[in-house]
Amino acid sequence: MDLSPGCPLIGVVATYMPRLSEFTFEPGLVAAVDQHAAAVCDALIPAQRGPEGRTVRREELADYVLGFTDWLSEVDWTEPVGHDFATLRLTAVCWLIREHDLLAV
Repeated sequence: MDLSPGCPLIGVVATYMPRLSEFTFEPGLVAAVDQHAAAVCDALIPAQRGPEGRTVRREELADYVLGFTDWLSEVDWTEPVGHDFATLRLTAVCWLIREHDLLAV
């Protein structure tokens, strides 16, 4: 599994994983990130796999992140103070990485 410095998950984790610590202070953030995590899972995992087979795979999540961050670059997105759609989505990616232990070797 690719954990090279070029793996897009490494950069997302470095930038957005610290936002997970905000869950303690912002209960609404938990719900927002949970909704974004569900949307990412829906995009990655075909419905036919069923709930028992809902496994997020590192390679698929990395491809999703590449596409999403490419789109952010195309629209000249800059990270705001606080939370917008993109920061919530990238924070949700970090939550999925942590929950599915996707950076373990």
